[in-house]
Amino acid sequence: MDEEDQEGPRDVVSGSGGLWDHVHLSTDHHTEDEGSHQEPPLPPDLDWLEELSEEDDGDGDLVVEADYGQKRSYAETARMFKLRRNLDQLDSFHRQKEHDVLRAREELKLCRENVKSLEEQRDTLEEKIDQQKAADNSVAVFRLRTQHKHLCQKLQSEEELEGHLNIELKQLKLELNEVEMELSRFSSLRQEVQEEERLFQDLKVQKAATRLQQERQATQNLQLKIRHLKDKQVTMKKKEELECQRKIEERQANRKIATKYLKETIKRMHQEEAEKEEQKRQLLEKRIQAVKSLKANIAATQESLRIQQNRAKANAQEKEEQQKQLRKSLEAQGINSIRHMHQQKQLETIKQKQEEFEERQKSKKVIVAKIIQEEQLVKSRKRHQAKLPNISSTDKLSSLGRVRDNLLHYLDPRPPSATEERATAQWRETSGISSSSSASSDGEDPEENMRQEVDHLSPADSLAQPEFSGLWDEKYKSPLNLKTTLVQTEVKQEEAALSSGKLNVPVKKVHGKELKGPPFISKPEVLLFKDFEVQKIYKKKIVLTNTSYITNHCKLVGVSAQLKDSISINFEPPGSLPAGMSCDVQAVFQPMINEDLEGDVHFSSAAGPFSVPVRCTIKKCELVVDSELVDFGSHVVGQTISRTITLTNKGALATLFSLDTSTWLSPESHHVQMPSQETSSQNTTCGIQKSSEEIQTKQESQELCEASQQEKPDEESEVLAAGPQAIPEACVSTNAEPQVDECPEDTCDISLGNVREGEIGPFESIKLEVVFTPTVPGEAKLDFHIKFSNQSSKPIPIYVRGIAVSIPVWVVQPTVDLKICMFNRLYQDTVVVHSRASTALKVTFDVCPEMRKHMEILPKTGFIQAQSSLNAQLKFLPRRSLSKDVKKYFDSDTGVLEVPVTVQVAGQVQPVHFTVQAVVTSSDLQFEQTEVDFGVCSIYQSVKSSIRLTNLSLLPQDFGFLGVPEFIEVQPNDGFGTLLPQQTLDMDLIFSANKAREYNFQLTCKSGINRDFLLSCRAVGVCPPLELSHSLIQFGATALGDYSTTIIDLINPHVNRNQSKQSVTPVIKDVKTPEAPRLFSFTLPEDSDISITPSAGRLLPGQRCQVQVTFRPRLLEHEIREEVLRVLHRAKLLREKELEMNRLSEQETTKEIPVEPSKGKKTSTNLKNSKMSDDPKTDQQSESSNPVDIQPGSEQYEQARASLLCSFTQRCSDFIVPCFISEGDPPDDDRQAPPAWSAFNTLYLKLQCPAVQPSLMGISNNGHNIIDFHQVAVGQKVIKKFTIQNISNESLDLRTSVLDIHGPFSLLNAPRCMRPGEKHTLLLALSPGLEKTYCETLDIHDHKMTLEVTLRGEGVVPAVTSSHPGGLLDFGCVLEKESTSQVLKLQNNSTVAVGFMALLASLSPSRLQGGADSVAVLLGGYADSQVQPIVGTQNYSGLSVFSVVPVEGSIAPGQSQDITVTFQPDHPSVNYSDKLTIQLMNKSKVCVMDLKGAASSHNTYLYGGDALTVPIESLLPPLITSQTQPTAESEVMSDPSIPVLVSLRALCSGGAITPAVRELQVGCIRSTQSNKKSGEFYWENVASLQQQGFSIEPSKGTVEAGHTRTIRVTWSPQSGYKPYEVVQTCVPLTVKGDERNIYRVTLMALVSNSAD
Repeated sequence: MDEEDQEGPRDVVSGSGGLWDHVHLSTDHHTEDEGSHQEPPLPPDLDWLEELSEEDDGDGDLVVEADYGQKRSYAETARMFKLRRNLDQLDSFHRQKEHDVLRAREELKLCRENVKSLEEQRDTLEEKIDQQKAADNSVAVFRLRTQHKHLCQKLQSEEELEGHLNIELKQLKLELNEVEMELSRFSSLRQEVQEEERLFQDLKVQKAATRLQQERQATQNLQLKIRHLKDKQVTMKKKEELECQRKIEERQANRKIATKYLKETIKRMHQEEAEKEEQKRQLLEKRIQAVKSLKANIAATQESLRIQQNRAKANAQEKEEQQKQLRKSLEAQGINSIRHMHQQKQLETIKQKQEEFEERQKSKKVIVAKIIQEEQLVKSRKRHQAKLPNISSTDKLSSLGRVRDNLLHYLDPRPPSATEERATAQWRETSGISSSSSASSDGEDPEENMRQEVDHLSPADSLAQPEFSGLWDEKYKSPLNLKTTLVQTEVKQEEAALSSGKLNVPVKKVHGKELKGPPFISKPEVLLFKDFEVQKIYKKKIVLTNTSYITNHCKLVGVSAQLKDSISINFEPPGSLPAGMSCDVQAVFQPMINEDLEGDVHFSSAAGPFSVPVRCTIKKCELVVDSELVDFGSHVVGQTISRTITLTNKGALATLFSLDTSTWLSPESHHVQMPSQETSSQNTTCGIQKSSEEIQTKQESQELCEASQQEKPDEESEVLAAGPQAIPEACVSTNAEPQVDECPEDTCDISLGNVREGEIGPFESIKLEVVFTPTVPGEAKLDFHIKFSNQSSKPIPIYVRGIAVSIPVWVVQPTVDLKICMFNRLYQDTVVVHSRASTALKVTFDVCPEMRKHMEILPKTGFIQAQSSLNAQLKFLPRRSLSKDVKKYFDSDTGVLEVPVTVQVAGQVQPVHFTVQAVVTSSDLQFEQTEVDFGVCSIYQSVKSSIRLTNLSLLPQDFGFLGVPEFIEVQPNDGFGTLLPQQTLDMDLIFSANKAREYNFQLTCKSGINRDFLLSCRAVGVCPPLELSHSLIQFGATALGDYSTTIIDLINPHVNRNQSKQSVTPVIKDVKTPEAPRLFSFTLPEDSDISITPSAGRLLPGQRCQVQVTFRPRLLEHEIREEVLRVLHRAKLLREKELEMNRLSEQETTKEIPVEPSKGKKTSTNLKNSKMSDDPKTDQQSESSNPVDIQPGSEQYEQARASLLCSFTQRCSDFIVPCFISEGDPPDDDRQAPPAWSAFNTLYLKLQCPAVQPSLMGISNNGHNIIDFHQVAVGQKVIKKFTIQNISNESLDLRTSVLDIHGPFSLLNAPRCMRPGEKHTLLLALSPGLEKTYCETLDIHDHKMTLEVTLRGEGVVPAVTSSHPGGLLDFGCVLEKESTSQVLKLQNNSTVAVGFMALLASLSPSRLQGGADSVAVLLGGYADSQVQPIVGTQNYSGLSVFSVVPVEGSIAPGQSQDITVTFQPDHPSVNYSDKLTIQLMNKSKVCVMDLKGAASSHNTYLYGGDALTVPIESLLPPLITSQTQPTAESEVMSDPSIPVLVSLRALCSGGAITPAVRELQVGCIRSTQSNKKSGEFYWENVASLQQQGFSIEPSKGTVEAGHTRTIRVTWSPQSGYKPYEVVQTCVPLTVKGDERNIYRVTLMALVSNSAD
């Protein structure tokens, strides 16, 4: 590494030498080039110089006459830059060498100091060795000699390093001397380069000045254009404002008219709604009465059913007794009773079937008679319609209106009447038979046909009658009014067609042919928007075809009124269309409400009007099943049969469905024994006949209940006091309660499948399974219905029937329950088998092969006597292999065993089955962990470890820990107790090491059935190398927001090295740890209120360290969030209670005081509004009920925090903080490596931290005690408030700490004594003086606590730039009493808002007033006579000629501010001037500008020449006195000629004379006052001027408005000119504009040797 350092400088020196050799070569080439006058090419890195020189040649600004009269070449400029670069490199190399020499000297000095200290240590060790030798301590001598050897090695290495550094320092000094020699060689060259650089900078300054002048001229032109554009914009804006004002006035007038009509409409609507409410109330009362009568009828029907059932049971018992007596009598007579009884049953069955057949024939006859009657009714109706005359268009209109009313009534969500339902059912029956009805259904909608059929039925002809009179209002419409008036005019035909909405027009004859139907047909015929969604856009195309026999045209008239807000028609009239041609129409449908819409699109044509029907239907549910009757037939007991019902949704709206059997369970659904006598057959037949009537009654009652559910009246009544669902619940309860008692669903053989509820989507089908499992002989019935969540979908009833046939042998207990069993234990039970047969039967018990290892039934085969029973013994011994052997019947997760056992009966096809059930459980006790590792435990402390003992059995078990060692303790209850089934008990194992060694032992837990469970434990006892002065810290009661501090000592004791080991590891034993420094680190628990300082450090042997422990209690985050939820819940309960009280009070008011219809409507409207107003609050509360959604700093969060602080009582927390200790320092070879840490050396510090309620609380700044002033501009002062509140029950005397008097923070008011609940506001200010971040703490003390307030802020230097760099701002020349403006832009580049002020010198109170002193001040600082003084001529009116808008303001961070400077003179003058200073609030100046302007009374002016008057004018106007001295402008206006002096001075240098050049400006002002828009000028006697050496270009010309023209006057001395002779001549200049002005220009020229 040292060799590399030595080689590096040499390489640099060689490189530098080569570089400067190149510099010498460059100078040589330059001397050679001076003779040859050739310019070498530029190097690639200096190509930009060539471009710069080209620009200079184009402008002519960099042409400088040197002493030798030649320009600088490109090569000279390149050589200058190259020399500067090389000189800079040599200077940098010299500085580097000096730095290297200094660094080497410092390293040598440090090395010598190390050598000196090592020599001193060596001498000290040698003295200690001599002392130990004298004391004869060999161990110490050996240790000291080792240290001495190690120290000598270090000393030798340091001496070698010292020699190496000496050599390196000499080398570096040599290189530094060489570099200084090089610098001295190039000193003359450096001076030459500096001179060339100075000349080059002068060239750049001249070029920059020229470019700046050009930019200013371009800026002035641009500002003129912008000003004109702004004027145009202002004019346009005024016109727009006038137009907008006119529209607003028209809109207000229209709104007043609309409001008037709207009020009338609303009033009429309120009256209609009140009438409707009254009608609803009356209808509700009628329905309530009907429901009450229905309940009474249902109760009477149920009572009669109970009586009939009891009677049937009594008859059945009598029949059984008669059968027993008959059997005994037949056996006594010697007749085979079984055969005789079987024959009797067959005869009864045949007779019963015959009677059923006769009943069916009778019912069929009734149905056929009804069908024949309906057919006759249809035929008579057709004959009646054929006899009716043709109705007029007016009658069609009325009939179509009634049809529409019927259709709307049919689509009404309210339930239809019983008459309409029965008429609908009859129509459906007749539609399948009658050919006329089927033909009509093909062309029209079935629902419309049904409605038409119902309308044409008269009350006498209809067979359907309502069951309860007065429940529904039956309004039969009278037949159509037969009028034969004929309307022939086309106007009335068009009106009838538009109102009807159908494609029907009167019959016309065209070319002798009769035109039937509409003149145009549409494809599709009906514009259907099916299953639409709100706010979506649907487009459809209609093709209209001309079906008339003539060339026709069509025109869009409009759409129906109900469709105007939803449908728009895009139609371009095609013109004349021949027959058969078509045109396109596009309909765009955007629904706004979720309702069905119907209407027409009306067109007109030459053949008459026509229309296209439009139907818009929402998404609906159309639910059907494939079969409503499920008949299983006859099946033997024990079989399982299933049938499937398909539920199909033909609509586009999804809905939820559920299978409900509660209200459809019939009394006959229980099992009925097979009858044996004639009376039983008759009763059964009657029951079957009654069931159909009951089903019909239940359907009607269910429809009534649904109708009452859908109605929601606004007024309260006694029946509805319990809620809107009181009526349907009553209906359900009356039907369901007696049926559930008699035939519960569990005992019914017919059951439903797994799918009992779910969702059926649009156009989907779902399979519903019905299972028939006969267990008892007889007939089984189950009636249920499918309910839907969609209110428009009616429940679908399903009827299920099945017959079960019995077997002779059965088991008394079909399920043998062995309860809970344990593995490897024997359990027994008895199985009883009965036989109703008349002979002995052989039975065999068949256990499945998998269970034969675990279960046995004795005897396996036996004989059961006639009319007797057989007892078998069941033995069950579950083994551990049960889960593997019987996977099919045993659930290993739950332990449930269900084994089917079959009893085979000889001669019987169907075997007898029964099930053996048991819950097999384990007897294990399980520890959550198989091994407990206590880790490292100090001999001074105890370690607690928690274990969990779980009872895996389903039975309770006793347990106890036996043979526990003395160094461990088991709690609670010393390790004894009882575990309930599946219970988990937490137990604590407390380990206390008595020696520093390893511990490995086992704990034995014994259960109540004498089973042992072992738990392995291990631990390591150690003696830590460090000690704590206190292992327990008990803090005093500390208030929230305050803090408590205590100090403890951490000690590294000085231990004798002859003692035993201090720490023991599990692997290495009996190793003595040497005395060494120790590193320590405290680890704090998460989310704790504890801080420890220092948390880490290093302790030497025998050293101690003070550790500060601080306790800062605070509220926990989850506590605040829970308090927010409690507050919200409490507010919600109060609001609900208030709403309930308001509702009850309104109910009482409604009952006591009769309310008029209009008032009642208003009340209901208010109720609805109140509900609507409460909904958003409820939604908002439900949204914020999630604790995660509560944001810190929100209003709810801070309210909850303040509530907790005020209600806080006390909280005590315990923390255990570990202190980890290292094995020693990092290794010597790598100090950056992490030290070795040992878990055996860990110390633990226990903290007890009680927290109490604070007496002070900060209530501002969202409860935070940090006041952040953020960024403040330097020099500004920002004040913030901090409010505190006394939340204690006593007065507090406050005092504060002292802030830094030299700091930026200050307290503006003092604290005072605060009473309980009182608030006090502290004013804190920040005024930064430097650009840096400030932070300080303010302590607020009382006798209970200290409240810390942290003050933070950052000082920022404002960075504001101006678009104008400063200097001169020339407004040019304007006409008097006109104005011109220029805009400056201030850009705030800082991160804070900055305030500014615009100051004019003319408005400053401290500016100098007139007089000789003022003139001296004005003229003393300006060398150029063209420059005006600071404050020049002012307006005669007293107003400032220059104005600034805005005068002051603030600029936001990153934003800009436009400042408009306006020049508005009121009299002609050329001496208008002022000074504008823009400064910030901290008195720093952004820019300073000299404002200059001139005013003229004519649109043309001459500018230039020498000043003939002083630049100060009197403010007195010239009209005051005629004796005053006229000014320059007044002379222009009065005198026929205006004098102008132009002095020219030619420069003579080196024998060469440079011609003198002066410029005059002729300008023309653009103004609206002057009629002439341009000017012209011309010189007289130009030829005489040329004789004296003067030349004027141009001699004449024109000037456009708003521009200037430059006149160049040049003078060159003629031959024979005498030195210092003044050449003078006078020439007139005529300038024409709105007036003619003659200027007498005096030209005075001379030659001078100086440039001044």
